[in-house]
Amino acid sequence: MRLTRFTDLALRVLMRLAVTDADAAALPTTREVAATMEVPYTHTAKVVARLQHLGLVEARRGRGGGLTLTSAGRDASVGGVVRELEGAGDVVDCDGATPCPLRGGCVLRGALRRAQEAFFAALDPLTVNDLVAAPTGPLLLGISGGAPAGAERP
Repeated sequence: MRLTRFTDLALRVLMRLAVTDADAAALPTTREVAATMEVPYTHTAKVVARLQHLGLVEARRGRGGGLTLTSAGRDASVGGVVRELEGAGDVVDCDGATPCPLRGGCVLRGALRRAQEAFFAALDPLTVNDLVAAPTGPLLLGISGGAPAGAERP
């Protein structure tokens, strides 16, 4: 399995926000998160909009605004997030523009579907919070220049 860049970026945004103190004086903006992740702002804005639509991220505009992870986002199953962002499509497109002549009796299609579900099932027990447990969370804070959730900023 290979995740789309969109899903990869969404997971990294969730992880970045999971190590941010929601009560911090300065919440990260979409532009700041994009810069930290070294990805285009427009891509990050689309990801944040989708995560907001899913109820995983809250975005506030204006003075004192920024991005925060919702409690649903913090406790979200990584498998569930990936399923939602990747969609329910098959690994291979047997019915595409040029349909595969073997699709009526192919064993591979079913095997790939089971492999895909096993991939998602392996991610199901993990939550976004689990992704930022040590050593990842402190490393992520070092990259982003943030303070750990609950820690005071200098």
